[in-house]
Amino acid sequence: MASPPTGVILYVNYIFFAVFLGYSLGVAPVIGFNHGAKNHAELKNLFRKSLKIIGLSSIALTLLAITLAGPIAWIYVRYDAALFELSRRAFYIYAFSFLLCGFNIFGSAFFTALNNGMISATISFSRTLLFQTLVIFTLPALLGVDGVWLSVPVAELLALLVTAFFFLAMRKRYHYA
Repeated sequence: MASPPTGVILYVNYIFFAVFLGYSLGVAPVIGFNHGAKNHAELKNLFRKSLKIIGLSSIALTLLAITLAGPIAWIYVRYDAALFELSRRAFYIYAFSFLLCGFNIFGSAFFTALNNGMISATISFSRTLLFQTLVIFTLPALLGVDGVWLSVPVAELLALLVTAFFFLAMRKRYHYA
């Protein structure tokens, strides 16, 4: 049975998202500790360094995904040329979600560490359910099959706007910027 492009994307997606999730969950206790200790200088330092780490990782993983779109598709669907090409193109388009998702994952973990579950849940809900649902029903109608693969990057972009809003709106309250 042929593995559809979504299967190929999901297999690799877990590995790439794990980088962001691992970092975010790993740094969250340190953020929470410094927030509780009212060590604003270190909280600011952690926030800035984390954004740099997430930014560099996002660029590296996106470039890696774009570069490896063909070889990754070949691993899973080399037996069918049409399915290979569809999977390669799908993963190439989907790869742009890695530029954005790290900031959203970090944002959710960051606000959890600051004991603000409502903002954390808003970011998480927005990126995983609200925006993905909205764009999956609109983009394919406008762009065809490419709209399916573009729906996650667009949803991540919309979620990034929510994350950036909260980063900016809460910076004085939590003293991280």
